[in-house]
Amino acid sequence: MILFVFAVCLCASTIGGICGIGGGVVIKPLLDATGIMSVSTVSFLSGLTVLAMSLISVYKNRKTTELDAARSVPLGLGAAVGGVMGKRLFEIIRRAAQADQLVGVIQVVVLGLMVLGTLVYVRNKSRIRARNVQNPWAAAVIGLLLGLCSSFLGIGGGPMNLAVLYYFFSMGTKQAAVNSILIILISQMMSVIVSLVSGSVPVFEVPVLLAMVSAGALGGFASAKLHKKLSAETTDKLFSCLLVVILLICCYNAAKWM
Repeated sequence: MILFVFAVCLCASTIGGICGIGGGVVIKPLLDATGIMSVSTVSFLSGLTVLAMSLISVYKNRKTTELDAARSVPLGLGAAVGGVMGKRLFEIIRRAAQADQLVGVIQVVVLGLMVLGTLVYVRNKSRIRARNVQNPWAAAVIGLLLGLCSSFLGIGGGPMNLAVLYYFFSMGTKQAAVNSILIILISQMMSVIVSLVSGSVPVFEVPVLLAMVSAGALGGFASAKLHKKLSAETTDKLFSCLLVVILLICCYNAAKWM
């Protein structure tokens, strides 16, 4: 099992780092589909994996001109606050439902709808007039809503980050990918801290944790190198294919649980 989890996290972190979606959006539904861990455990460990990947990726890309910290940091801070709210919402629903399976159904349906919407937007973004938000407070509010959704879904940002950066901030493919990882880093860091402080860390196996986090770190190194070599067009195609895969996994999970 550990070998399988490691492979999933390594592939997801590498591809997710290249595209700027983090990897959690692949890890979460895929591991949910296997049923080898509870929904809450997958959410927490997926978040740690994404945190490890984003730490390495941001460090490796810290000197690149693509990093727009003036807008991405307020966006990330807003996402961090929204992440705390989303985590609280997740816990309220989980306790009220008293069943991880029901929470999993809610998560997978919402995630599937958001992924589908993102895919439609990305395929048609050249025909949609983008905004160019410069106000840091506006960026923080957008980040708040983004973090709320991402944290509740346990995906650490995912494809929604890119759609937001494309539409609200007029960023190109590769620039959006780098800044999305910075946003994910800030929001995931806050999410993990809140889990530790609030004592809401689920039960998990230490070997599984080590396998997932180490895979995330290796994925961060690999994605940073590949990001510089791949063209924007190739990254766009990879992102679209990844969205289709995620959507298929969501459909499978929804059919299995419902």
